[in-house]
Amino acid sequence: MTAGVGRRARTIEEIGQNLMALQAVEPVNYRPYQPQAGDVFITSWAKSGTTMMQQMFHQLRMGAATGQGDMDFDDISRMTPWDDVALQNDFDMTVEQRAAPRGFKSHREYERLPAGMRYVVTLRDPHETYASFHRFFEGYLFEPGSISLDEFMPLWLMGGPGGCDYYTHLLSWWARRDEPDTLLVSYRWVVKNRPAMIGMLADFMAIELTDELAALVEDMTSREFMYAHKDKFNDQMICDSMTARLGITDFESTKVHDVGSDAKVVPPAIVEQIDAMWAERVTPVTGHRNFAELATELGR
Repeated sequence: MTAGVGRRARTIEEIGQNLMALQAVEPVNYRPYQPQAGDVFITSWAKSGTTMMQQMFHQLRMGAATGQGDMDFDDISRMTPWDDVALQNDFDMTVEQRAAPRGFKSHREYERLPAGMRYVVTLRDPHETYASFHRFFEGYLFEPGSISLDEFMPLWLMGGPGGCDYYTHLLSWWARRDEPDTLLVSYRWVVKNRPAMIGMLADFMAIELTDELAALVEDMTSREFMYAHKDKFNDQMICDSMTARLGITDFESTKVHDVGSDAKVVPPAIVEQIDAMWAERVTPVTGHRNFAELATELGR
């Protein structure tokens, strides 16, 4: 018996109905996260490079431990479990991971994560996240063509599952940019400087980076490689839950594309709203008028 509207949504209201039904689960296998010293949270905001960083993290530790990469999984979030949706997915967060350090995914701000851990965060221009978020949800949470970019703002403001709004997330991690437990970078810098990011992340994980390991991870985090294996990065566990509880089987979206999302598709009226919220919330705290200025100060 399916719940929700029994198909992909066609309106914002129907998305809400489906999400409520998806979260109404009696757990069988679920066990909550239990902190261990050295744990790493990959906790970028939605559509800001989380998946790429999960892959980079996992391949670094597996390459260091075994000398080989590891693609023997159906969902990267089994390898770096997603704490925000573990209850919804009836997932055991205490499951043994394949190599050290342990890694976990989240879209949360610092204040709602366990203190005393280590945190990897990629920040992305808000207009790009808007375009990418809509691109992913279309054909996944809602029927293609049913919710326009002009109508998408309430979903963008919601953030990813279990997360927070874009500005809360950005300001929380910006405040921790100089903390030794936090590795804060911009998504575009990572895309353009993947070898440097691999080196920074290896240092952060206390992994000795050989030339062979660096080459392995660089190859396995390329857009071409990840696109060729895109089914490994498409939230298979959430899709399984949506099939079982909502009766949805036809997913026509992907997280990893052969070309990146283009912020130019965002309608001018939406750009104005995003910029107005930036001016109200971010500029008074950081002094930066836009994301480009903030990324320049970050320097990476």
